[in-house]
Amino acid sequence: MEGILELLPGYNCGKCGYKQCRDLAENMRKAEDIGLCPFMGKQQFSEKRKKLKELLKDRSDNTNIIGIIDGLEADFTLAPLAGEPSCREDIHPIDGTELETGDLVRYRPLGCPITHFAKVIEASRGMNTIHMVGPLQRLGNEDVQFIDAGICLIFAFDGKVEKGRIPRVGETVKFIPTHCMMQKVHSGIVVGVEERNVRIEAIDLKVW
Repeated sequence: MEGILELLPGYNCGKCGYKQCRDLAENMRKAEDIGLCPFMGKQQFSEKRKKLKELLKDRSDNTNIIGIIDGLEADFTLAPLAGEPSCREDIHPIDGTELETGDLVRYRPLGCPITHFAKVIEASRGMNTIHMVGPLQRLGNEDVQFIDAGICLIFAFDGKVEKGRIPRVGETVKFIPTHCMMQKVHSGIVVGVEERNVRIEAIDLKVW
């Protein structure tokens, strides 16, 4: 990271979306990221730009994050927030099933072939924040009682960037939740960033 930082202008202007050049350097992964800095396109930085492209080529080759099921490249993996068992997800049952905090629920996300089991940690006006607890066999009790919520829309993820770059607010990103059994690339729009903790909304399993 230090080598990349030395090649950046060092103005700490924030126009790239990061607070300072050090943050940008830490999150640059490919040559296209050079364009985030509005000054690197100027003639006075042409030599540094060439060197930066070479450094980023090496970094990109070593840090690609590829989805197993679809072979697509992701920007980062999303791990649980500190002390939590999985990323948080905001879900809504399409059939209108009412859920309450503490409920154990079985559902299938729209567009995903895998049946999920989750615990509701917050329920409000049809929007339910959940923690994944796994497929049924992980619960250790085949007689466990659950609510069948059918197919659900997935509205948001909250988690911590584990591997890859930290995104900017407003950016459309591709990510892999670490608890995803298929390790499939998801997409969405970043609406909140606090250090490595991010909130992503408008979740979609279709990625182009």
